[in-house]
Amino acid sequence: MDQTRSVSLLLAAIPLPCVLIAPDDKVLAANPPAVALFGAAALGRHFGLTFRQPDLLAAIAAAQRGENPSPLRQVRPGPSQDSVYEVTVTAVPHGVLLAFQDLSALTQMDQMRRDFVANVSHELRTPLTALLGFIETLRGPARDDAAARERFLGIMATEAERMNRLVRDLLHLSRVEAEERIAPEGKLDLGGVARTVAAMFAETAAAAGVRIVIEGADAPLMIRADRDQMVQVLSNLIENAVKYGSPAGGQVTVSFARINTALGPKLQLTVADQGEGIDPLHLPRLTERFYRVDGHRSRQMGGTGLGLAIVKHIVSRHRGRLQIESEAGKGSRFNVILPISG
Repeated sequence: MDQTRSVSLLLAAIPLPCVLIAPDDKVLAANPPAVALFGAAALGRHFGLTFRQPDLLAAIAAAQRGENPSPLRQVRPGPSQDSVYEVTVTAVPHGVLLAFQDLSALTQMDQMRRDFVANVSHELRTPLTALLGFIETLRGPARDDAAARERFLGIMATEAERMNRLVRDLLHLSRVEAEERIAPEGKLDLGGVARTVAAMFAETAAAAGVRIVIEGADAPLMIRADRDQMVQVLSNLIENAVKYGSPAGGQVTVSFARINTALGPKLQLTVADQGEGIDPLHLPRLTERFYRVDGHRSRQMGGTGLGLAIVKHIVSRHRGRLQIESEAGKGSRFNVILPISG
């Protein structure tokens, strides 16, 4: 067995993408993950034709001189997002070995954490600034102004409730994410839950001039589910449809249908409104934390930007899926598809 073949067999046993550069600066061997990453054309040609990043080229040169360069990061552009690799460059008897460890998932999680902290800080900053400003005013110029005091206290109560909703939704989201891998064990009639939630929002809907109609729930609709979480799903979807999706005189329809899929029978819950619809550009991002189609209007109506993220995680815990359909001028449909309890 020649040297190149034995080196190739050795590299093939390593799960990370690995490339061996020979003393003549040509790529001597690459294991299958490396071939998938850089292409088979890299084999047998100068490494500079494949690796063009100056810091990586400098590390290879240092290893060829017998030095021990520190690991470095390499970013490779991808079709949807960039991939981040930590590259270890090591001098070996047959040349220089490059090992690539994919850090993309860790980098993405770290970015999500930073974005989350930034979003929470931004959401809290506005009501806190308002509260501090009004408190300062009430302690000073408006100390003896009864009319201003009442008006400011009303605004302060609204801003405090906004912060309370945000903290509450953050706690709900955290709890749902912690339980997402644990399937619920209880059984319930989802139609009965829908009627209860619709009654909860009857006054809000009447004030907005909107009707809530339930269809397809005459017979029991039994599923294996957590009652509190199903109340939360229906509350979020119905409240959104009433507040943002339906004009005065419109209707919010909560309907149920049994459907057959490749994975067996399912129960489809649909909450449909008659609003102006949602631009297709926004649909893929609606379940992201703090994502709003109309941020100003959502905040004015008391939205936290977390409702659909909570719905998505609850549906995932129940081994179901959430589908969102919308067409300009024809309203939106939020479909929750869940397994039917046996």
